[in-house]
Amino acid sequence: MRDPATRRRRRFGRDQRLHTSAAFEALLRRGRRTARHGFVFYTLRRDSGPARLGILLSRRHARKATMRNRIKRCIREAFRLEQARLGALDVLVRPPCGMKPGPATLALLRSLFGALAR
Repeated sequence: MRDPATRRRRRFGRDQRLHTSAAFEALLRRGRRTARHGFVFYTLRRDSGPARLGILLSRRHARKATMRNRIKRCIREAFRLEQARLGALDVLVRPPCGMKPGPATLALLRSLFGALAR
């Protein structure tokens, strides 16, 4: 069984999410844009605090809400597993249209988040 400290470090709580439209706008305007494997990442370093995640996903990416939710779940899980390596970084992710969530996508996203950490 894992100790509670490990669980706390790997959680994805409210403080690791981008909430306001102002935070999204700041990332879109001032963030560094990186495109890899169809994903577009906007990143912006902060002085301190945990890594934070925002996701841009519309009906254009997936028509059905269930598929959009699975895509978001996959992105959040990859971020949750890699957040310790990111440091104080705000990340906004725009997935490619027609993305299929699954174990291969999760592995790809983990490697992409790892590359953002460097």
